[in-house]
Amino acid sequence: MTEPSDLTEPSDLTQRLGLAPGARAIILNADDFGMCHAANTAIIELLDAGHIDSTTVMVPCSWSPEALAFAAGRTNLDVGVHLVLTSEWSRYRWRPLTGGASSLVDAAGYFPIDVVAVEQRADAGEVAAELAAQLQTALDAGVDVTHLDNHMGSVYGLATGRDFLDEVFTLAARHGLPFRLPRRMDGAGTDPAMQATLERASAAAAALGVEIIDRLWSHPFELVGEGTPDEETYEQVRDGFVALLRAVPAGVTEIYLHPMVDGDELQAAVDYGSAKRGYELRLLADPVVRQAIEDEGLVRIGWRDLRDLQRGGSR
Repeated sequence: MTEPSDLTEPSDLTQRLGLAPGARAIILNADDFGMCHAANTAIIELLDAGHIDSTTVMVPCSWSPEALAFAAGRTNLDVGVHLVLTSEWSRYRWRPLTGGASSLVDAAGYFPIDVVAVEQRADAGEVAAELAAQLQTALDAGVDVTHLDNHMGSVYGLATGRDFLDEVFTLAARHGLPFRLPRRMDGAGTDPAMQATLERASAAAAALGVEIIDRLWSHPFELVGEGTPDEETYEQVRDGFVALLRAVPAGVTEIYLHPMVDGDELQAAVDYGSAKRGYELRLLADPVVRQAIEDEGLVRIGWRDLRDLQRGGSR
């Protein structure tokens, strides 16, 4: 079992990746590739311009064929699978690849809207089969999958304490893929129970040779004051993101966002947050953000680096 004190110090991950001592490495990841055309348009634009380091595909979603076809044709890019067990919007929803008559769906036959329902009702064997099917679909499409992560944290046990990390680690180890799990929680108010859970999960990942990251950061999912006269401006969103970048400590930190084109399609699909997703597309290409990364000396890496390390290679 990994001792708690080991997790409060920088891990040896940057060293094993061949980075300089004290390196502050970041992975800028775009979640939700394939969710809709608005997501695909934004993420392809950002990947082509080099403004993000990786993305992950929501394979069960209607626009995943477009995302998978792009990824299959661009195997130099870091594209993972965003393992899905939830379907959170009211007007636009998606179903399991393994069929509808299972513990993975709600009364309407879709993945549940919230994580609580997944943790309370999902059968572990059916979870394992569904996640394997999502990864295999990406592989069969010709994607050189670089890593796995998870939509809405539905495998982490955040809501009730019941997690599906054993199923994920087994899948990741079988295919030689790293998984987006932070070693530690940072900041004031960190839940000791959650840190203890991360310690156990980190030990389980290490036992199977699955590489994980030091920490996982984002910024608020919703636009502060959305729909009110005090709605957050783009400049405020950007300033908050720059402050987050400046606070990145030593180690490997993934910073994930949900960039999309804010237009009619996205506004029809989601219940809230379309403006924020449009802002995230804009800020990832913003020269102010790029300058902050340079000024701070942040080292941008990709999930391929962790996959190579896991498979016995080098960066």
